[in-house]
Amino acid sequence: MKIAIESPMPDGTSNSRFAGFIWNALPRGLALFLGGFSLLNFLGNFRSAGFDANLWWIDLRFLPEAVANSFLVLSALCLLGFGFRPPTSVWRRCLTQGVVGLLMLGSLANTAQFYVLLARRALHAGNLIPFSLLISGSLALIFFSNLRPRWLTTGPKQLLPSIAVSLGCLVLFPMAQMFCFGKTDYRRPADVAVVLGARVYEDGRPSDALADRVRTGCALYREGFAKKLLLSGGPGDGPVHETASMKRLAIQLGVKPEDIVVDLAGVNTQATVKNSEAVFAKLHASRILVVSHFYHLPRIKLAYQREGIPVFTVPAKESYFLRQMPFNMAREVAALWVYYLRPLTGHSTPAALASSLSSAQLKASFPPDSASL
Repeated sequence: MKIAIESPMPDGTSNSRFAGFIWNALPRGLALFLGGFSLLNFLGNFRSAGFDANLWWIDLRFLPEAVANSFLVLSALCLLGFGFRPPTSVWRRCLTQGVVGLLMLGSLANTAQFYVLLARRALHAGNLIPFSLLISGSLALIFFSNLRPRWLTTGPKQLLPSIAVSLGCLVLFPMAQMFCFGKTDYRRPADVAVVLGARVYEDGRPSDALADRVRTGCALYREGFAKKLLLSGGPGDGPVHETASMKRLAIQLGVKPEDIVVDLAGVNTQATVKNSEAVFAKLHASRILVVSHFYHLPRIKLAYQREGIPVFTVPAKESYFLRQMPFNMAREVAALWVYYLRPLTGHSTPAALASSLSSAQLKASFPPDSASL
C-alpha cells in the first residue's frame, strides 16, 4: 500500500517556501548527516579498532553492545532512506517513525542525565544546553516532519537543499561540540593534569592563551584536584621553549618544582597524547585531567579516546575573549574531522595497542554523561 505524498502549496509565497524548508530540507538534511555519521562509525570500526564515535551524539551504553550496534545500523539506514527519499509506503513510514522515536527517547534520557549530574555538581557546565538536547530537537523535527507527508517532496531538485543542510552540519556539529562539551568542566581528583602549550613570544613571555591554560592547571593543583602537572609544548618564537615559560609561570603561581613534569616534544596535540602515555606509566597515573581552551578540548578528548586513555577535560578560564578565537575555532572544525578520519587513512592507533583494547574499554574512557557533551 502506498501513501500519496502531496507537494507543498504551490502559491510561491515566502511562508510556503519557509515551511517547505523547515519540514522538508532541514529534517532530511539532518537525517542524512546523522545517518551517514552513524553508518561510517560502524563500518569504520572494522577498518580500525576504536574508530566508532557514535557516543559523540548518543549514549546507548545501557544496552548490550550487540543490541546497541544493531539498532544504530538500522537507525542509520532508516535515516539515510528518509533523507534521500522520504518513505511513501506504510511499513517504511512506521519503521522510520518507530526508530526515530526510540532515538529521540534515548537522547532525552541522555539530556536528563546531564541535568541530574549538573544538579549533583558532578560537572560544571559553561552553558545549560547539553549537546544531547540539540540532538533531541533534531530527531523531533525528523519525527514530526514524517507525520506531514505533504511537505516531503522528492526528486533531485528537492534533494539539493537537504544535501546543503547535511554539509552545513559538518561545520555545526564540531562547533556545537566546542560550546557544549568544550565548555563543560569535568574536574575531579586526579593524579596528574596535562596542560597543553600555546605560543610563547620571542622575549619568553607566554601568550595570553598559554597563560590562561597554565593558570587553570595551577588552580587545579592548588585546589587539590591534581597532584602533579604535565606541561607539554614545543619551541617558542625565540630561544625560550614553551614548557620553560610554562614552568616558570607555574612556579610563580605556587606549584612545587618537583610536582612539575615537562614534555619538550609536545609540538602538536597528537604528539602530546603519544608522549604523555609514558609519563602516565612512570607516574602510575590512572586519573587524568587535561587543560586547554574549550574549542580544543573535543579534539583532545578524541585523540586520547583513540589511544584508549581515559581523561577528563577542563576548559581554560579565559581572562578575556581572544581576538584570534574565531580563527582558532574555524581551524578546529577542520582539525577535528581530520583527527576523526585519520584512522581510515592508515594513520591510526598503533596496531598492538588497538588490538589489545576492546570496544568496551575504549567507550569506557567517556564520562557517564558522554552523550550530553
